Amino acid sequence: MCLRDLIDGQECELVLVLRAREVRTARDGTRFLRLTLGDRSGTISGVMREGIDQVEDACRPGAVVRVGGVYSRHPRVASPEETDLEALLDGPLHGADQLEADLRELVATVQCPHLRALLDALLGPGSETWEHYRTAPAAKVFHQAYRHGLLEHSLSVAQGVSSMSATFPGIDRDVAVSGALLHDIGKLDAYTNDPLAIDMTALGRLHGEIPLGYYRVRRAIEDLPGFPSRKAAAVLHIILSHHGQLEHGSPVVPCTREATLVHMVDNLGGRLGSFDRIEKELAAGVEWSGFDRALSGSAWFADRVAA
Repeated sequence: MCLRDLIDGQECELVLVLRAREVRTARDGTRFLRLTLGDRSGTISGVMREGIDQVEDACRPGAVVRVGGVYSRHPRVASPEETDLEALLDGPLHGADQLEADLRELVATVQCPHLRALLDALLGPGSETWEHYRTAPAAKVFHQAYRHGLLEHSLSVAQGVSSMSATFPGIDRDVAVSGALLHDIGKLDAYTNDPLAIDMTALGRLHGEIPLGYYRVRRAIEDLPGFPSRKAAAVLHIILSHHGQLEHGSPVVPCTREATLVHMVDNLGGRLGSFDRIEKELAAGVEWSGFDRALSGSAWFADRVAA
């Protein structure tokens, strides 16, 4: 169960990320904690009034905590009325572990030895890039803006590209999959390292994520002896063109089958992700959203009223 699944008045116990914590004092002089907690489906606010001295030090932003309470929906915010916390100091990233296993399985299907070497250099276990890539968010607000969001997004795009490569003729699957896994790698330099306090870095503001990704991958290619120049050009073109249009930040538009496929799957993932973002913000029983700029219209959720 995730936050999006909760209904008003439901008793719940969840494992969430503590995104923000504020110590407050009530009018009677007692201290309590005001909390902001979240998972990949959204965030909630909560209050802890008892036993805060025992957990205050452990419950810092970024901690993984077990939350139990009664979920109630406020007209403007949804929150558990009372929240009991048990800090999980060794909380593992089970989701990221599975994502990594899926990524390793996909990389193993790349037949070109040069592209395999490139993926190993940038995403291999123990590589300089991997630990950051594994935990980084995919964006600041809308686009999988949470811990290991970049891994989740890049893998989903690469898996979609892999599946569709068999449907359309003339696509170099190895190039397309490699480009999909690396298309957003510039976000490692464009965003701050803390997925719970995501912001643009100075380099992100000055250069942008696409040039930063291009520079990182090009440097890795130059360190690999004998890397074919045409393969290098094809993969780098995917990174440069994956936003699809000049006005959307790509310095070039997609000029190959592989770049076109990566752009389309990447864009599809973002569009479908907008529905997830919109739905979690709707009150219970509401099936139509207001106008959303990302969709250029409203979203309809047919099952919400029946549910």
